[in-house]
Amino acid sequence: MKTKALALYATTFLVMACAPAGAQQITGTLGSPGATTTIDGKYLPPPPPAFGGTINLEASKSKPYWPAQVVPPKGAPNVLLIMTDDQGYGVSGTFGGVIPTPAMDRIAQMGLRYTQFHSTALCSPTRAALITGRNHHSVGFGIISEQSTGYPGYDSVIGVENATIGTILKQNGYATSWFGKNHNTPSYQYSAAGPFDQWPIGMGFDYFYGFMGGETDQWTPNLYQNMTPIFPWVGKPGYNLTTDLADEAIDHMRRLNAAAPDKPFFLYYVPGGTHSPHQPTKEWIDKFKGKFDMGWNALRDQIFANQKRLGVIPANTQLTAWPDELQKWEMLTADEKKLFARQAEVFAGYVAYTDHEIGRVIQEVQDEGKLDNTLIIYISGDNGTSPEGTTRGTPNQYTAYNGILDLPIADQLKAYDAWGSAATYPHMAVAWAWAFDTPFKWTKEVASHFGGTRQGIAICWPNRIKDAGGIRSQFHHMIDIVPTILEATGIPAPVMVNGIAQKPIEGVSMSYTFDKSSANVPSARTTQYFEMFANRAIYHDGWIAATTPPAAPWLLGTAKLPEDVVNGYSWELYNIVDDYSESNDLASRMPDKLREMKDVFLVEATKYNVFPLDNSVLSRIIAARPSATAGKTTFTYSGVLPGIPESDAPSILNKSYSITAAVEIPQGGAEGMLVTLGGRFGGYGLYVLKGKPVFLYNMLDLERFRWEGQQALAPGKHTIVFDFKYDGPGFGKGGTGVLKVDDTEVANQKIAHTIPFLMTIDETFDVGVDTRTPVEDKDYQVPFRFSGKLDKLTFQLGLEQLTSADNQVIQHALTKAKD
Repeated sequence: MKTKALALYATTFLVMACAPAGAQQITGTLGSPGATTTIDGKYLPPPPPAFGGTINLEASKSKPYWPAQVVPPKGAPNVLLIMTDDQGYGVSGTFGGVIPTPAMDRIAQMGLRYTQFHSTALCSPTRAALITGRNHHSVGFGIISEQSTGYPGYDSVIGVENATIGTILKQNGYATSWFGKNHNTPSYQYSAAGPFDQWPIGMGFDYFYGFMGGETDQWTPNLYQNMTPIFPWVGKPGYNLTTDLADEAIDHMRRLNAAAPDKPFFLYYVPGGTHSPHQPTKEWIDKFKGKFDMGWNALRDQIFANQKRLGVIPANTQLTAWPDELQKWEMLTADEKKLFARQAEVFAGYVAYTDHEIGRVIQEVQDEGKLDNTLIIYISGDNGTSPEGTTRGTPNQYTAYNGILDLPIADQLKAYDAWGSAATYPHMAVAWAWAFDTPFKWTKEVASHFGGTRQGIAICWPNRIKDAGGIRSQFHHMIDIVPTILEATGIPAPVMVNGIAQKPIEGVSMSYTFDKSSANVPSARTTQYFEMFANRAIYHDGWIAATTPPAAPWLLGTAKLPEDVVNGYSWELYNIVDDYSESNDLASRMPDKLREMKDVFLVEATKYNVFPLDNSVLSRIIAARPSATAGKTTFTYSGVLPGIPESDAPSILNKSYSITAAVEIPQGGAEGMLVTLGGRFGGYGLYVLKGKPVFLYNMLDLERFRWEGQQALAPGKHTIVFDFKYDGPGFGKGGTGVLKVDDTEVANQKIAHTIPFLMTIDETFDVGVDTRTPVEDKDYQVPFRFSGKLDKLTFQLGLEQLTSADNQVIQHALTKAKD
């Protein structure tokens, strides 16, 4: 019996070993510890293999049999997938920009550049499409998570029927990892309570090192290692996340190489650069001193000329018109030019710095001898360049997020030397964004036009792509990356994962363009829809129809939007075979063609969960969604509790509230943080400083209001209360704050304003400690752990004092802040 079984397995091995490509591939002797096998890959995970040994009563008379380790097909490449943030087509030097990007140049010179590759126009929707190979509405990311609603296309949940490329490759034997930004976890699942199936480690990635949400401070990031908050910047002067991510990715690759040098890796590398805040190190800022003194209009002309010289736009491309809404450079004052040039210098430094660190990661692949068989995909930007800095820019983006759109130039110039440092949280004027999206119209957020959706991309794979330095013009989209990776690795898209039938992959592989002989073949993608905030477009067979944006994204909702979201929009029509930049609108001359294209959009939108269209902000932001704290007015804590997400914290915006802390002061006194939310750029803190109680309200780093007791707290138990009466209704109103100790008033102050919309994005609610930046640097430095005992901390919230009109303004501002 035993002999027959072994003969059967030996025969099976010989058959499989001689099987054609794509069939199961086995190395070693089945049952031995070193045996490996590929799998069919259609059903993940594969069923457990049958035990092929023998079991008797005694081990000495039995034979062990090890399950073969699952490996990818022979020759499957490593995969390094890179994407930067908020960079339009004209940013990188690789695609004609004035900012050198040698790491991207390297990939382009070893491989191919694509001149018609597209995003969704917004951060997390693009990223959802990228890692699933499906349209953003198909996987619940028709909008960012903070605006999610209870419709299949908009719930911000990548369902179990949409396995990510991480899951597919991991189940087929790859080591998978994710470094950098994660904006694909529902915002209401950021806390320690989970669940974690929508975190990177739950979406097929063995290892995650990065930040959650749309942005983070690069000097003091809101960082996680897998599910655990970490603070690697503490005690490290000069720390910057941009370098740290590269260091960690390199270290991870080295450890993988030491442990399993033959195991292919999939590394998803998505740094925060260049989303605001723009925070490169000083050495990178200094490299661009004076480089933008010519202004944004001349910059645009220069980029356009470079693009033609490099061949990344057709020779007959027209430069689209400069918008009337944005000032031309020659109309500015000397101070304005000085400030705005500085903003661009810092942005450019951030672009170059980010690319440099990416270059270090690429170099590690070469140093390990794996470059030739590594598929490297480098995408410049997840959408167009960001317009969210307003028409004037800001040293603190939270001011723009809170509706302060016109900070005086003189006030901004006070931050000139510090711009980009840890003392600022900056963004640039929108005219720079328009220029960096050359040759197109519009910017990030605008899905109807290429200024929001056209991205530079370079792909290399030395073992496979031989047309080094080639340029390809086929029309492609983020959803085409997953099928490209799958074809390159020889791994099929699964039909079932964990017992759940899978939606088909909606992208098409770009591998058909890899050969030089295929440089000019027609695009395999013939149709692609675009939609964001009801701005929409449809590409089909060389034509694109697009709605005209009814309001500029930098106006933050001050313009009226069409009430009829289906029929109330004007449409444009372009033949992009002859009109690459969308400069010649044919809608009035070809109404039948436009009607045909609009019908195609309806078909595609129906197929991919785009409906219902929604250009409103209020209904999406304030819509009920899962929450552990919705409707609560009393919150109670004790001890030390750092890192509670802002979404799960008590909100004190636009309402009356009281904070009560029951503390015990030891002999010798105590100090430290009792509770805080926010930090250097806006927020509040209740703390004990040199024995005295303090409540500090940081009004967006524009002004700080302070309530402080005059006497140090004696040893023993005390009750500290801060009570605030809000002068509503209306948003951002002032009020009267009273600080009490043991029912005795110790400070009383009336303030004229409070933060109206958003206190923080990346800082957390901390009890008994401060984990990020201080609300007042002059008072303390983090972590400022309370050295007494915090027995109980209670928040009691009043009702929000807003009218429906107030709510609409607030929610629109929140949308812009969290995209």
